[in-house]
Amino acid sequence: MLHYFVVFSCLYAMSMTMPLPVYYSYSPAAGEGSGTEFSTAYEGRITGVRVYEYPYYGYYYNNYLNGLQLQYDGNWTALVGMNGYGNQREMTLFDNEYFVQVSGKYYSGYISELMFVTNEGRSFKVGQPTGLSFNFYPTHDGSELRFLSGRQNGFALTSIGAHWAVFNNNSTAS
Repeated sequence: MLHYFVVFSCLYAMSMTMPLPVYYSYSPAAGEGSGTEFSTAYEGRITGVRVYEYPYYGYYYNNYLNGLQLQYDGNWTALVGMNGYGNQREMTLFDNEYFVQVSGKYYSGYISELMFVTNEGRSFKVGQPTGLSFNFYPTHDGSELRFLSGRQNGFALTSIGAHWAVFNNNSTAS
């Protein structure tokens, strides 16, 4: 009996020192997904987003998004896709603001629209509302966008997925 008491006491003590679980969820990629995989995963909290939109010149049916970057604690990730043509659009977040929703549309093999919504109710929309809709949001309360992944073909974004987790402020402290 004493043996069980010691074992349960040790298990209880270990459970008290273990960190709380990180709540993680993934919104599966939307779009046709041809080309090379990408991920914007980086250390820290997302503080901004930059999207490159291929403009409508009259001879294409619709616009599409050909480049994407996220900003983490003031540092931009490498460009996903390209920005050879088109308009650059950008949103910077306020202190304690984070993304709680990513929506958009895809059409004819490309991501044609993205919209980011923050916990403060602000939104950032780029592209054209053409095609099939998707709507990404976290599964767990208090979670925020941690990074995006998907595929691009060197010309434009062909699919996109969202990764969500509760941000642990202690993980970036020195």
